Formats: sequence, structure tokens, C-alpha cells
Amino acid sequence: MNESRLFTILPDYVCTPDSMEIDRRNGDLIVSCPNFADDSFKGCVIRIDKNRNITKWFDVPVEETTGLARNMGIAFDDDYNIYLCDNVPWLGRPECDFKGRVLKITADENGIRDWKVVARGMEHPNGVKIRGNYMYVTQSYLTRIPGPDGRLVSGVYRFALDDENIEVTNTLDDPNLFTTFVTENERCQYGADGIVFGADGALYVGNYGDGMVHRITFAPDGSCASNERWAGDYDLMKSTDGMILDEKTGDIYIADFNDNAVCRVTKEGKVSRIASSPDCTGLEGGLDQPCDVCIWEGKIIASCFDLVTDETKVNTAHEMPATMAEVDIPF
Repeated sequence: MNESRLFTILPDYVCTPDSMEIDRRNGDLIVSCPNFADDSFKGCVIRIDKNRNITKWFDVPVEETTGLARNMGIAFDDDYNIYLCDNVPWLGRPECDFKGRVLKITADENGIRDWKVVARGMEHPNGVKIRGNYMYVTQSYLTRIPGPDGRLVSGVYRFALDDENIEVTNTLDDPNLFTTFVTENERCQYGADGIVFGADGALYVGNYGDGMVHRITFAPDGSCASNERWAGDYDLMKSTDGMILDEKTGDIYIADFNDNAVCRVTKEGKVSRIASSPDCTGLEGGLDQPCDVCIWEGKIIASCFDLVTDETKVNTAHEMPATMAEVDIPF
């Protein structure tokens, strides 16, 4: 396995970094920072340039009833609009229940120029990817949909890029609900999380608690044609958080949040672990609860969430400063 190294120490206004995207205009690495660990921190989006200089791009517009924004998944469309999954419900407080949003933001080098709500009322929006005129959003909980034997149901929502103010019910009645999943692992009932389009055009979604990647294909009308459990090896991959496609090889790299690891799934569906760390602070270069991965400047970059602690996690405590790690791409 490869060893991870310290990529950067983040500024003191970031306590939990999350999803990443690349700014195609200038090649900067863009990081969505929900900052769950401290209520006094604002959810924000930061830039890291090729010299690893870090600047805050903007604070995320807050949800009006809670006064909070906790932005996770991030994606750009071809017109440079930014889409964010605001997962305020992740805080687990009654006043935040079903207050999740998907935001569309127009910004320039000086910050936000305009923004709107694409969808609201979501239980747990997490990751987002764009293909054509649609976005695909993972929702890690759908507790209003009964699962077999009481197990968790989660799903993927599909919204048009120009949708606005869609009221989500988090039920099977939602016309934007694209497909659903059931998480079998009773010890870790957390559902759809990482999401990426594969080299074959299929949509790949991580069923987090099962450490399983699903392969989803499309019918001619754009609806879901199939949803199959495709790749998983629980001995090697305990969870499937953020995911990225290596466009050169067709491999998918996955942040294994539970086990402080980064895994690879080949286009044939073979799972391997390429780097892992024990419980750590991240300051020595360890993978301190990686929640997303991105291929940038020839390296795999991992954002270190470093917050959740329970019996299924290697991580045992949150520490500051927040860090990010890097791993060589295996040959």
C-alpha cells in the first residue's frame, strides 16, 4: 500500500472539510466545508491554488429558519454555476429535521453574485454529480419510506439544472426520486453517499454502511433502467463516502470514512485498499477520517472530516487544525 502525506493544514475558520471539485477555469481545487464541529463556524467554500495558497471564496447562504448552512457535496455545471448540498439535518437537532437544501450559486472571483434554492425539505442531502442538463443528488436517509425488516432506505434524486424551489416530501411520491437503496449492515445504518459517473456512462453510488458500490444504468428516456450491487469487499472497504473517477484508467477511488482508508475499484469491479492510517491527528500526513477524494495535479487528494466517533470508526476524536492528505496514484 501507499503511504499518505500531509497535503495542507487548513485555516482556522475550517474545522470539517468535505467535498471537492476542480475549477476548470484556473485549475484551483475547490473545497466545500460544512464545519459541523463548531456552531460558531460558517459553512463556506474555499480555494486552493497550485501553489497551495488557501483563500475563502464565499460563505454559504443560510437556511432561513435555522440560520445555518452546512454544505457538503459540490459540483459545477458547464456554465460555471455551483451546486451545493446543504445538509443542516446532519446536525441531528429537531429544529434542523428535513431542512436540507440543494443550492444553485453563481459566483465570480469576488464571491456570490446570485443564488437560488433548487430543492428544499430534504432529509439528508449529501453528494451531487452533474450529467447533461440534470444533477443527481444522494440522500443518505429516507426514513419516511419503510424498509424491509426495518432497515434503512436511501436514494438518489434527479433534478433539472434549472429547477427551483422544489418541495421534497422524502417519500416514494416524489417525482424526482430516481432510485432507492436498502442498507443491510445493521451496525452502520447509513445509506447512499458517494456518487460518480463511470467511464461507461453508468452512475455509480456508494451504499455507505454496506461498503458497497451500486451500478445504475439509464433507460432511453433518462429514467433508471437498473440498480445492482456491483462492487464491494467488506474486509477491504468498510464504507463508501466520496468517490472520484480516474479518467485515464476507468478506476474509481473511494474515501473509506470508517476505516481511515482510500480504496480503488477497477472498472471490472475489483476492490483494493491503496492507503490507510490508524487513528491520528492528520498533522503527520495520516488519513484522518477521509470523506472525499479528488484527483488533482497528479495526486489523490483526501479531505479529512475527523469528527464522527463510534464503534464502526477508527477515528476517536476531533482535533484542530483541520487537515487534508495526499496519496500517490498507484500504477
